[in-house]
Formats: sequence, C-alpha cells, structure tokens
Amino acid sequence: MSTNLRRGGMRRGTPGLRLRAGFLVIAFVLSVFGARLIQLQAVDPGSYAAMAAREGSVSIVLPATRGSILDRNGQPLAQSASGLMIVADPTMTTKNAGKLAAFLTRRLGVDYFTTLNLLRTKNSRFVYIDRQVPSAKATAVVADADSHGWGGLFTNNDPLRVYPQKDVAANLVGFLGTPNDDGSAHPLAGLEANFNTLLSGKDGSARYEVGAGNEIPLGDNTTTPAVNGANLTTTLDANMQFYTQRVLQQAVRGAAAKSGIAIVMDTRTGQLLALADYPTYDASTPGDYDHSLYKSAALTDVYEPGSVEKTLTLSALMDAKPSIGPGTRLRVPGAIKVEDRTIHDYWQHGLLNLTLAGVIAKSSNVGTVLASSRLNASLMRHYLTEFGLGRRTNIGLTGESPGILPTLSQWTTGIKDRIAFGQSLSVNALQEISAVNSIANGGQYISPSLILGSATNDAGQNVGSGDATVRQVISPQTAQRMTHMMERVVDPNAGVAPLAQVPGYVVAGKTGTAQEVGPSGRYDRTTVSFAGFAPADNPRFTIYVVVKSPRAGSGGGSTAGPVFSKLMAHALARYGVAPSGAKASQIPVEW
Repeated sequence: MSTNLRRGGMRRGTPGLRLRAGFLVIAFVLSVFGARLIQLQAVDPGSYAAMAAREGSVSIVLPATRGSILDRNGQPLAQSASGLMIVADPTMTTKNAGKLAAFLTRRLGVDYFTTLNLLRTKNSRFVYIDRQVPSAKATAVVADADSHGWGGLFTNNDPLRVYPQKDVAANLVGFLGTPNDDGSAHPLAGLEANFNTLLSGKDGSARYEVGAGNEIPLGDNTTTPAVNGANLTTTLDANMQFYTQRVLQQAVRGAAAKSGIAIVMDTRTGQLLALADYPTYDASTPGDYDHSLYKSAALTDVYEPGSVEKTLTLSALMDAKPSIGPGTRLRVPGAIKVEDRTIHDYWQHGLLNLTLAGVIAKSSNVGTVLASSRLNASLMRHYLTEFGLGRRTNIGLTGESPGILPTLSQWTTGIKDRIAFGQSLSVNALQEISAVNSIANGGQYISPSLILGSATNDAGQNVGSGDATVRQVISPQTAQRMTHMMERVVDPNAGVAPLAQVPGYVVAGKTGTAQEVGPSGRYDRTTVSFAGFAPADNPRFTIYVVVKSPRAGSGGGSTAGPVFSKLMAHALARYGVAPSGAKASQIPVEW
C-alpha cells in the first residue's frame, strides 16, 4: 500500500514544481496582453479607432442651446427652438440607400447624391443626414421611412434658431447662416455676429457604443455636457420698434423716397427704444433679400445733416458767449458771398430783421453764418467733437462710420461757414440724435446704448447702458435757451414745421434739408430730416427721422415732421407721460 501511494504522488508532481509552472503561464499571458496594449496605444492608434468605429463606437456633438436676444421687456427677437438632427447607421441603410436618398431629398431638401454617399458610407455606424430640423418634421420623416421598411434613421437633439418677430429689428438683430454639414452656423450680421461668443455657449460631446443605431446602455460611454449660451437683453421696445418701422415705411413710400431712418431714444438714459431702417429684411428668410440690407444704415451710412446742425452751432455760440442769446438781433440779407461761393436761404427774401430764435425758427443759412462768425473755428470744432461728431458712438456693432468732421487745418472760412448750417461734414443718424439729445438732456451728452446692462462683444468691448458715459457739453442754461428757440420751429405762426406738433404737449425740434449727390454726380437730390424732443419742459423722448431722396419739393417739416409727430405721440402714450400744461415759448423771431 505504501508503494502505491508514493507512485501516485510522483504522478501529481511536487507543490514547488506546480507553482513554478503556474507563474510561467501567467507571465506569458501578461506579456501577450502588454504587447497588444503597446500596439493599440502607441504603435497603431488610428487602426484602433477605425476598429472601434467598425465595432459600433461613435462620437457626436452635443449642441449648446444658443442664448436668446430679447427686447427690454423680455420678448424674444431671436431664440432657439426645439429641433432634431437626423442621423443614419450606414450598416442598416446601405441596402436601400437609393430609395432612402430619394425620399430624404423630397422631404428634407437635401442633396440626393451627397445623401446617397452618406447612406453607403463604409466602416461607419453613424453619419449626419440633416441638422436643426424642426422636431415634428424630423420625427415624421423617420417614422415614414420606417413605415416603408427603410430602417437606419435616428434623431438626436439639435436646437434651431428662429426669429419670431420677423422683420422687427432685423437690421440690428442679424441672423445665422445656413448650418454646415457639422451643424455649425456662422452668424452673418447684427447682434448675432457681434455677440456670437456670448450667445453661442460651448458644444459638448459624447462617445458611446451603438448597436442597431441605438446606444448600448452598459457600453463604454463618455459625455462632456454642453454649456448653453447666455441671453442678450437689448434696450429696444419691440412694440415701439414695430410701430416705428411701419410708420417709417409708410412715409418713405408716400414720399417716393429711396430710404429712411427713424430713431427713438430715452432722453435721460440714451437707451434706444427703437432704431428702424427702411428698406429692411425678414431675419427668418434673409436669403430672399439683397445682401446690402444686412446692416443698419443708421450706423453705416453717412450724409450731410443739413439744418439740424444749426442747433449745435448756435448752442456752441451761446455757451461760449453768454451775452448772445435767443433775442440777439441780426440783419439777414437774402444771400451773402463767402470766398468764391454764394450762400443763400432756401426761400427768396430781402433784408430781414431776425432774432437768433428767428434764425432757428425760419432755418436761415445766412443768419446762421452771420451769427457763427463770432465764434472762432477752433472753439466751434471743439464743441462739435464734444457733441460726438467725427467719432463712432461704439454702441457695440461693427461697421459704424465715424462720419467726417474736417481737421482744423482744413477749416477755411468757407468750410467753417458751411459746417455751421450742416454742409461740408457728414454724420450717421445715431451720432446726430445723440448730439441733439444733449440739448434735451440739460446739456449733457450721454453715449447711446443698445444693450441693457453690460455685455462684452466679440471685439472685447464692454458695452451697454451700464457702461454709458456722460459729459457736460453745454451748460444747463444754454440748453434751456436753445430748447425755447426750438419750440418756435413747430409754431405755425413762426416756424417751418407745424406738422411736427403733438397735441397737448410742448415740442422742441429742428428741420433739416441737405443736398445729396445723385447718380448724375451732381447735387440733384436731398436728404430731409426732423429732430426733436418732448415734452420740451421736461424731455422724456428724443426722436430723429431721416428720409433720403424724396420727391422734389419735399422738406424736413412736411415729410419728416409728421413721422416725428406720430412716433412721439405713440411713445408718450405708451409710457404714460401726461401733458404738463406748460405753454410753448413765445420768444420773438423778428424785431
């Protein structure tokens, strides 16, 4: 018996021998795994990624939801709506690729041949077919494809951009271009482009294993969440903007004019309640319009301001020389010669005895030149730059023109005299209303703002009402004296713009008519305008209306004045500004 036991033990081997054999097997297996790991991670990562794709591992973008652009009351001017991306698993769509591509072309408007190639993509479980499709439409398309037996289409979240107000403030809001194949859409104009970084947020990503087009719940999945964009709140009042655009459109068409601009500003804060251009475009269908409309002419286009400029010139004169005032007497001939040119008034007259208030009320070029001769060029130019002329307002949108205010070395006597009544310089509409608003605001210039609060645009500028700057340009006393002079402009017995009156309120304003170069290369067209504020005894709103190239015979008082009246009446009513019972100035206009 003992002999049999020893023989059996020898057949099983000693414990030490078995342990050494086990270690050798384990070492061999680990060396094989290690070599494979080195190959996958260091030697051939590309082939590993390809193999992962073949075996069902896919990476997708998780789109961030773009922030909304809002009016001051929270109404959306641009917002992200529910949308879906349509994707395909080529391992499931290759068989019916021809029929499915034709179906998708009809339903989505995608290119047939591009889609056909995508549906036949080799070594892939995931391709994009279309991006930012309205949810109901995308769901219906996939369901209809399935009902025909064409499987392999799926959906994922993919917000799309909508502009619910259509053309309202489109010239400021801008729009996103058509999405690229990867779903990204380049902003092409307005606030969308200038505040793209703020609005867009940051896309996330996901990598996961799929089977039959669906995520495997317990697969090797990793996700980096998207960071949604921030909202951008503007100073605009969508209701005021809508009304302003419609009244402006009616006026431009009625005057057979080329274009028009209307701006409504909060006098005390410089905030823009409305900034309208006509013609404009519908931000939801921008492709239907000429590219030249993808801007705000109120910022980009410059022109000679005409007689509105007289309010700035004579304010500067009275501020620099307080002994000169509304009652200062002037003898005004029908024309005067300055250097090699003759300056005359828009109406023929002999020698008139006008006060300085009369020069404004009657809009006399000759009277303005005679009065401003008492102010030297250097001081006059200083005041105009303080009023904001010759430099951008930096409201936050690109493309704004600084206008043209000649350097002091260019100021000959003739140029100085023409600048005094609004020629030989150019402005954009936002500059001019901001300058006139300084008179309404007690002599303080406040920089205009389009953004409520503060925001940083893509150029790195901090802009908005929270960053507005204020400077005293003329004294409060000078501003009040000019206001009384401007009240005479709308007086039917003294001024040239009675149609700009607002029943029940005292209005202060000034007309403008400037020559414009036409297609012939000659000054055969005009730009007419009206700028003013109300209630003049306690200004609440400043409004500026510009109509370019109206029919012959149109004037600032007759064409732009009625637009001002409608817009001012609407603003005063909307914001509940009650009449104060004040009476308009009765400063003599003649002596």
